[in-house]
Amino acid sequence: MSIEQSSAANDENIQEWTVEAQFAKDRLDKYVRECLDEQVSRSQIQLWIENGHIKVNGLQVKSNYKLSVNDIVALEIPEVSSVEIIPEDIPLDVYFEDQDVIVVNKPRGMVVHPAPGHASGTLVNALMFHCKDLSGINGELRPGIVHRIDKDTSGLLMAAKNDMAHASLAAQLKEHSVTRKYYALVHGNLAHDQGTVDAPIGRDPHDRKMFTVTEKNSKEAVTHFQVVERFGDYTLLELKLETGRTHQIRVHMKFIGHPLVGDPVYGRSKGIKMNGQALHAAVLGFMHPRTGAYEEFSAPLPQDMEELLAILRSR
Repeated sequence: MSIEQSSAANDENIQEWTVEAQFAKDRLDKYVRECLDEQVSRSQIQLWIENGHIKVNGLQVKSNYKLSVNDIVALEIPEVSSVEIIPEDIPLDVYFEDQDVIVVNKPRGMVVHPAPGHASGTLVNALMFHCKDLSGINGELRPGIVHRIDKDTSGLLMAAKNDMAHASLAAQLKEHSVTRKYYALVHGNLAHDQGTVDAPIGRDPHDRKMFTVTEKNSKEAVTHFQVVERFGDYTLLELKLETGRTHQIRVHMKFIGHPLVGDPVYGRSKGIKMNGQALHAAVLGFMHPRTGAYEEFSAPLPQDMEELLAILRSR
């Protein structure tokens, strides 16, 4: 298995950004990393700059170039000769496995799939070692992956072992028939015991590494929430997704004034601390691609969230 990037002549591999006022005087390498949602390492970006794959206003500059308002930054993702994605003997918490599907409980901190500059230690590396064979529909970078959860979100995730299973699971996700329930600890005391956030999500025009509720270039996003436990200035919620937008729960909870505890991007700097957002994908249910039977799995809260809740209960 290898990371193969398409020819640079392909427009899909050319990205361009116009620098806005808040990014003026930022370093070029820092800016590009933020534009790429920090999915590519800074050293990889610096190498691209050094080799002329990232230019400013059509000119080759250095990594420490200080940006100005309205600078045009262009990235032409280079053709990569070959970077091996090596199967790695990383322990997996397997909840279900047969010839078609595997369901695992991903720990907080593990990246789901490799990206340029981040080719090891991911869930895909672990799945390749464990399963030997995964579906190829999603390309060589994401074998078997039909959906994802954020690096710092723990919980259940399903992967397809063959293309038949992949097509079935992807169709269920598209028609929103997959059961996905999360538990999240949020700041504040919600006014209602239950509710629905129906607000479209798109990229934040003021900060490209973030998403936000916006009507511009956005997609429908629906999150249902129910209060599980109240702690005065914190609330434990059960959340059910109808859609699966990037950072959906984190964005929607911030939108209603109750950001997730520990969220390094959408959270608050004050209050109790946690290494990553207090968000756990607790329930995953789907129709089995081969048998048609409904399968549902539940994973308990991770230890760090349980410890946090114990502290809140003891106050």
